[in-house]
Amino acid sequence: MKAKRVFAGFLAAAMALSMAACGTKGTDDTSKKPDDKTAGSENELTVWCWDPAFNIYAMEQAAEVYKKDHPDFKLNVVETPWADIQTKLTTAATSDDLESLPDIMLMQDNAFQKNVISYPDAFKDLGEAGIDFSQFAEAKTAYSVIDGKNYGVPFDNGTVVAAYRTDILKEAGYTVDDFKDITWDEYIEKGKDVLKKTGKPLLSCQSGESDVIMMMLQSAGASLFDDEGKPSMKDNDALKKVMETYSELVKSGVLVEVNDWDQYVGSLTGSTVAGTINGCWILASIQTAEDQKGNWAVTNMPSLTSLEGATNYSNNGGSSWAVTANCKNTDLAYDFLKSTFAGSVELYETILPKSGALATYIPAGESKVYAEPQEFFGGQTIYKDITDFAAKTPSNNTGVYYYEARDAVATAIQNVVAGEDIDSAIQTAQETVEFAMGE
Repeated sequence: MKAKRVFAGFLAAAMALSMAACGTKGTDDTSKKPDDKTAGSENELTVWCWDPAFNIYAMEQAAEVYKKDHPDFKLNVVETPWADIQTKLTTAATSDDLESLPDIMLMQDNAFQKNVISYPDAFKDLGEAGIDFSQFAEAKTAYSVIDGKNYGVPFDNGTVVAAYRTDILKEAGYTVDDFKDITWDEYIEKGKDVLKKTGKPLLSCQSGESDVIMMMLQSAGASLFDDEGKPSMKDNDALKKVMETYSELVKSGVLVEVNDWDQYVGSLTGSTVAGTINGCWILASIQTAEDQKGNWAVTNMPSLTSLEGATNYSNNGGSSWAVTANCKNTDLAYDFLKSTFAGSVELYETILPKSGALATYIPAGESKVYAEPQEFFGGQTIYKDITDFAAKTPSNNTGVYYYEARDAVATAIQNVVAGEDIDSAIQTAQETVEFAMGE
């Protein structure tokens, strides 16, 4: 997942986020510089994370929840862009000097396995934290599990949704229920009909990106790597099926490729397409089109046809909290995370209306706040529905070379669309990743 899209939320308060820079853009912090590492007391923790309106707001609210039973607790949040966190972590770990790291840091899910595998001495195993990880969506938790050990506390939700313009569907004679629990073959056939009757494709995405490919692949519980972390693209039936499906989407006109992120969002807000399939954070951008209020609805994504393990659920983006090996107050950090992000429905109810930070903490999905109808989506209880989707999402094996593999697959699918043989394109992608791995 591109860093710019990891932390975006749902609601109007989160809409001001620059989607083109999510996860990598940091604003000026006049109170502290990212290099600051406050010498903490026994009741104090320092946290690195990005985005004041989303992650920082959620962490500060977590501190307020924790202070109710621990009034002397103090939290120092240092605003640190994701790119800086990755750079500082790499520098500290490779120099064998972890003293510069905070007690807790936020990490992109797709980078979690890479960092723990590469720098195992930089992180605390959360096995003794007393956290019940079964209370989180399994696929979300899996991003931060390495060799059977939990290294992260899941935070924001990247569960995939299929969002549709109900007024456009109605014009073509469909409702959103016609797109629930369907296959990609059915999606393409319905999409052709919608295109013929309304002139609008069902789907858009950025050319040269692999997001749609990766969402399809994970929906079937498949990966670009095997259990040992070796490239597993060649003879990967799921990947080949995904490539065939994507190619047919483009050739049929049901999917239109655009040049960049702004054009992608514009295709949604400008009514040039009838829907989208993406991480649930995309709903924040959709809601910037206030004139479309009441004309959107959400359901699950299509499944891959005739493929073992195929589901209608996937994930795209998200992040989790890690405790570093430099944490001087490990018991405090464990208890803080256990009592808030891994144990407080109140916290998730508090941050949802303002930030749109939707939980993968399953008990939060059962709260009254999550069950409230949303006017923009025709009164649909989207938060409850998406939390349910998250619980059904298959896990995805990322590993150390996940981003290199994504890029190789992105190149491969463009070559396939241009006419190259699928098997040949996949073979080249695998060789590219193997070369990057030194194999």
